[in-house]
Amino acid sequence: MARRPLPRILTSGQPLTRMANSASLARSRELARTAAESASDVFHPLIVIGRGLRRLGAAGRGRWIATPREHRGPTAFFLGACVLVVCLVPYGPLLAVITLMGAGAWAGRERTPVETGPGEAATERLRALYEALVPYLCVDGDPAPLYAPDGDWERAFPEYAFDDGGRLERLQLKYPAYFTDGEDGARTRIEQVLYAKAGRGREYHFAWDELANQLTLTAMGPLPTDIAAQRFVTSPGELVLGFTDPDFVQRTLPVTAGAETRDAPPVVWRTGPRSTEPHLLVLGQPGTGGTTLLRSLALQALAHGDVLVIDGGGTGEYGCLTGRRGVLGVESGLAGALATLEWAAHETERRLIAANRARQAGRPAPEDTRRPLWIIADRPTALTHIAAAEGRDDPQQWLRAPLRHGRAAQVTVVVAEHFESAELLSEPVRAHTKARVVLGPATAEEVRAVLGAPPHTTPVAQVPPGRGYARLGTGAVLRLQVPATPDPLDDATGQAHREAVLALLPKRTLPAEGADPAEPVGGKKPEDARTVGAGRKPVDFRKVDARRSAGGAGAEPAGGSAGAEGAPGDGESGGAGEPVGAAVRTAHGKGGEPRVVNGSADASRAEG
Repeated sequence: MARRPLPRILTSGQPLTRMANSASLARSRELARTAAESASDVFHPLIVIGRGLRRLGAAGRGRWIATPREHRGPTAFFLGACVLVVCLVPYGPLLAVITLMGAGAWAGRERTPVETGPGEAATERLRALYEALVPYLCVDGDPAPLYAPDGDWERAFPEYAFDDGGRLERLQLKYPAYFTDGEDGARTRIEQVLYAKAGRGREYHFAWDELANQLTLTAMGPLPTDIAAQRFVTSPGELVLGFTDPDFVQRTLPVTAGAETRDAPPVVWRTGPRSTEPHLLVLGQPGTGGTTLLRSLALQALAHGDVLVIDGGGTGEYGCLTGRRGVLGVESGLAGALATLEWAAHETERRLIAANRARQAGRPAPEDTRRPLWIIADRPTALTHIAAAEGRDDPQQWLRAPLRHGRAAQVTVVVAEHFESAELLSEPVRAHTKARVVLGPATAEEVRAVLGAPPHTTPVAQVPPGRGYARLGTGAVLRLQVPATPDPLDDATGQAHREAVLALLPKRTLPAEGADPAEPVGGKKPEDARTVGAGRKPVDFRKVDARRSAGGAGAEPAGGSAGAEGAPGDGESGGAGEPVGAAVRTAHGKGGEPRVVNGSADASRAEG
C-alpha cells in the first residue's frame, strides 16, 4: 500500500516561519511578558513571604529531627503552652500572624551571594605553586596523576587561606602515596619549593601527615619581644629559657609585658636529680643573645641555689652579679677560672660522697648537698687559647666531673659559645649537654648539627636578638625568644629593663669599708653558718692553690688560721675577681697532706 504524502504545511517550513514572524504573534508575546512582569511585581511580597515560610519550616523540621526523643515531649508541651497563651492574649492571634509574616519576609529576602573561592590573583598564585610541584610529585605511568601539567589544582589544594595583603597564610596540599615522605631529602625539596613560591622573608611551619598523605604549610607570626626579665611562676628546678608558639607547648605562664599582663607559652627547662637533660649548651653568633640568656638563667637560679660564673670573654657582662648573695664567684682570668672550676669539681665529688654516706646510714642527704649549684661558663674556649699559650691545663677539663655526676650532686652546667669556636669545646661538654639552644640566624644544616634534628620552620636571615631554636633532649625543635635581660650596668640599657634586672638581683654581701670582713653589710651575723654566700668572708681560690703547692709547710694551728685564711692581705682587697661566699678551706690530715674542706671557718677549725 502506498504512503500518503504529508500536508504541505508540515513538509515546508515557510508557513511556520511566516507565522512566527507575524506582527500579531509578536504583540501577543509582548503582552504576555508585560503581564508576567506586572504579576511578579504585584505578588513579589507574597513570593518573598512564602519563600521565607518555607525556609523557616525546613529549619524547624531539621531542629525537631535533631532534638533527642526524650526531649521532644517537653518541647511539644512548651510550644503548645505558647500557642495557648497567644490565643488567650487580646489581639494575640493577629500579632502572631503579623510576627510570622515579618519573620517569613526577613528569612525569604534575596541575599547577595557570597563570593567563595580565591580571587584572580590568588588563583594565579595557587596555579603557579601547583605547576612548580609537578616535577617533584608526578611520575610516568600514573593512570590518574594528582599532579600533571595543566592539571586541576583544586584537587591537590583542598584548603587554603590568604591574608589581607594577598600573601599565602595557610595551605593544605595532598601528595600521591608513592611520594617518599619518609626521606629528609624529598621533604626538603618540597619545602624549598613552597618557601620560594609562598613568599620569602617569613617563617613557615611544615606539618607532614604521612598517614593521610597531606602537608600543611602555615605562615608563622613573629614571637613577642616585649617580655623582659621578671619572676616567673615556676617550681624549684624549673627555668624559663624563653617563649615559643602557643600550639607547640601545653603550658602558659602569666607575664608582664609593658603595662599589660597576659599568658605566654614558655620553654621550660627542668633540672635536678630527675632531669633527663641536666646541662645546657648555647651556640650562636656574636651579639645574638647568648650572654643575655645566661644572665637570665643566673637570675632565676639565684632564687633557689648558688651560682659560679666564668666569663671567658672578659667583657664584664656579669659585673652586676659580683658580691651578691648566692654568687660564689665571677671569674674572667685564667688563674681564677682554673681555681674556681677545680673547686667545683671537688665540690661535686664531696657532695656525692656525703650523699652516699647519708644513704648508707639511713639518713637524708645533708642540706648543703641538696642546695643546687650552677656553673655558668660563657665562652670557655677563650680561656682554652690562653691556657694553651701559657702551657697550663685547659679549664674545660674540670667540667668533666660536674657534667658526668652533676645530676646526682645537684650541680648544673651551662655553657655558651660562638659558632666559630664550637670545635674547641671538649668532648664531655658535647656529650653531656642534652639541652641545646641555637640563637641568631643559622641555616637548617647548622641547626640540625647542633640540635640533632632540623627545624620545622624555615630559618630567616634577619632575626631580633635572643631569637633562635631550642630542643630539650629528644623533644621537638621549638622556636625561642629569650626574655630581654640586658646588663644593668651598661649605659645603653633602657631604664625599664635596668629596673627589671636590678629588682631580681639578690642583696649584696660584700663588706663596706671599715666593717668587719666576717660580717655582712648590715652588721648582723648569719643565722645558719652553712648557708652559702650568707655573710661569708671573701676567699681567693688562688691562695688555696698556693697553700696546696706548699704542702704541710703552710699549715697553721687550727686556732689561728681560720680567721686569716679567708681574709685578704694588707695589699689585697676583695675585688670582683675573688669569689664571694665560697666555702672552701684547706685542712691537713694525719699524713700532713692538704685537702679541701667544704664548710664554714668553724667547720674547718673543728676538723683541724
